[in-house]
Amino acid sequence: MLFPTIEFAIFFVVVLTTSWFLMPRRLRWKLFMLTASYVFYGWWNARYVLLLVGVTLINHFGATAISRMRAGRGRRLVLAATITADLSILAYFKYYGFFVSSLTNALRSIGVEPPLPLLQIVLPVGVSFFTFQAISYVVDVHRGDTRAVPLLDTAVYLSFFPQLVAGPIVRARELVPQLRRPQDPRNVDAGRGFWLIAAGMFKKVVIANLLATELVDRVFANPDRFNAVELWLAMYGYAVQIYADFSGYTDIAIGVALLLGFTFPDNFDRPYAAVTLQEFWRRWHMTLSRWLRDYLYIPLGGSHGSKLATERNLMITMLLGGLWHGAAWNFVFWGAVHGGWQVLERRGVLFGGYAPPTRRDRVLRALITFHVVCFAWIFFRAESFGRAWTFLGRMVTGWTSAPALDPGVPVWWLVVAIVVPLIAQLTPGDIGERFMALFSRRSALFQGVALAGFLVVVETLGPVGVAPFIYFQF
Repeated sequence: MLFPTIEFAIFFVVVLTTSWFLMPRRLRWKLFMLTASYVFYGWWNARYVLLLVGVTLINHFGATAISRMRAGRGRRLVLAATITADLSILAYFKYYGFFVSSLTNALRSIGVEPPLPLLQIVLPVGVSFFTFQAISYVVDVHRGDTRAVPLLDTAVYLSFFPQLVAGPIVRARELVPQLRRPQDPRNVDAGRGFWLIAAGMFKKVVIANLLATELVDRVFANPDRFNAVELWLAMYGYAVQIYADFSGYTDIAIGVALLLGFTFPDNFDRPYAAVTLQEFWRRWHMTLSRWLRDYLYIPLGGSHGSKLATERNLMITMLLGGLWHGAAWNFVFWGAVHGGWQVLERRGVLFGGYAPPTRRDRVLRALITFHVVCFAWIFFRAESFGRAWTFLGRMVTGWTSAPALDPGVPVWWLVVAIVVPLIAQLTPGDIGERFMALFSRRSALFQGVALAGFLVVVETLGPVGVAPFIYFQF
């Protein structure tokens, strides 16, 4: 079920009303919220609700067993078995085809016919997110950072619909305590929730969809047809599109959860203003960045070993982070670019290392970092390695070609849709918070009318139809 649809609007009104009515009756509220979350997820394909139930049971029983055992080999074996089960599910649905096709190509290159069949497997929406969230839960129980909870609490935590299919990735210690106590409607900052929902809708429906349909999809589908100016514009357009699309989703998710009485961690903080790639990852998809740090980079050894060991751990983390985003070699290459550039930053090859920049060169560093991110996005967006290299080649050689882009809107609209969000990245971080606080202090009537009027504007400006969110495919 997509957020910016009439179906979700009706669903959410029913859920919001019933949720607050049942809030004092915790058992009934949990059963209702679990049912509502399964309906939300099953709207796409009801069969995969069973997959979500299976992941819930595996991690509940794994966490429960770990909590009842003393520290030792048996406890570690249960943890390993639970994580293996989670990763096996993820590997089957997401990476089986990638593994088999890569093996097939390698074997056929030496004249051997591959033994494994290539199956057509449908990727369940959000499987990467709820398996990562499940892994964080069982690992945190093993580490003693959180306590194992009853099955119903585990089920509601892993299936809570606002963040189920595309994050943010919420830790058990962040959400479970909120699920276990009744929320007070008087403490809900409804104005902030409305603001986040409206901002997220505008980012997704107006900015992301406009850039996708009128620019990015056309150019990336056939880069040979377009000249260099159009390719550069499409590269910047995709950088803005993916930011507006994904941060728009999480804005809506955080706002929806807030209206239900729950607080989620932030997921974006003006990432294109970063002056290093390390800083970029502290600002982009922050809950995934923290997950990779806490459950992959640090267990590998983090930065406590030698310089080479630290760089190895960083590269492994970014390569696997790239593979997490998609089962294709171009995603692995995207991760390698991010990892390799951060290694160069650490070695002091770029900008003299991580020394704080002066005011004079901060803009230069931000521009260089932004363009590294943008060039890496080409491999992230392109359908194949070959298409990505063609795109890059045309960016260099296509300056004399005639323009071929014929969008359904004036080109200057596309330029504005790219430039304004990028300029907004450079504004102080507390400006948005000030506007939200100001909006929250207005009357409920004013907030409701303002939200309704803004949604009419979004519907008017946005293209016909709503494309799925980009991160649904991951």
